[in-house]
Amino acid sequence: MGKNVHTPEVEKLLKGVLCLENVEECYAFFEDLCTINELLSLGQRFEVANMLREHRTYNEVAEETGASTATISRVNRCLNYGTDGYDLIIRRLKEKEGAGEGDR
Repeated sequence: MGKNVHTPEVEKLLKGVLCLENVEECYAFFEDLCTINELLSLGQRFEVANMLREHRTYNEVAEETGASTATISRVNRCLNYGTDGYDLIIRRLKEKEGAGEGDR
């Protein structure tokens, strides 16, 4: 997909994310790391991925999330040709929900 993201700096960042223990710690870290709009955009993309995996139409996704068709198309391309990162998290969250665990 173009640029290589496997750099020492990104690896340190991702290892740091793995050190976070709960949702509140994630909020604290990501609110410091990202602008509000960046964080909202990340959340929107993840919701777009969830909705596309539920076989929702582009129109439904755009209407409910406010995402542009360009964003929806990019997320869809990642779902179909990416590294399966979205699917990994979607699956694990569903497994946790099935186990009755809370999200905080």
